[in-house]
Amino acid sequence: MTDTYEKLLEDSIEIDAPPAKVWALVTDVPRMAQWSPQVVRSTVKGGVVKQGAKFSNINRQKLLVWPTKGKIVRFSPPTDATPGDFAFRIAENKTIWSFALEPTATGTRVTQRRETPDGISSLSMNLTKHVLGGQEKFTAGLRTGMRQTLERIKREAEG
Repeated sequence: MTDTYEKLLEDSIEIDAPPAKVWALVTDVPRMAQWSPQVVRSTVKGGVVKQGAKFSNINRQKLLVWPTKGKIVRFSPPTDATPGDFAFRIAENKTIWSFALEPTATGTRVTQRRETPDGISSLSMNLTKHVLGGQEKFTAGLRTGMRQTLERIKREAEG
């Protein structure tokens, strides 16, 4: 296993629901535990999800449990003329997670990304290597989790 990481992880899904309905789901940070298999609980400071809002997560992988802190860095709801963009930065590892929403003929295309514009913190790299099974295994789990997250959002939006 290597100590390198993929700079961009990305997955997309087509959802048969209007962008406004999908936007309401992906920006509902307290409900993220319903979508993401790694998130156990999320709490937004002040209770309002908006640009600059901060939140805390409890994450889990098998028996390992750890907290993270996030800050919403992009919050642009979709309109008839523009796609939507919701992103947050995780303080502990410097990654940015996002959901991009684009209207389609039948609903909404949602793309979830994990970006590393500033790299990944050495603390996170070391924990991944020594505690979470290494970068390759952890990244494979993130990819699986992204697919599960998108499928769960799709089921909720179309249900």
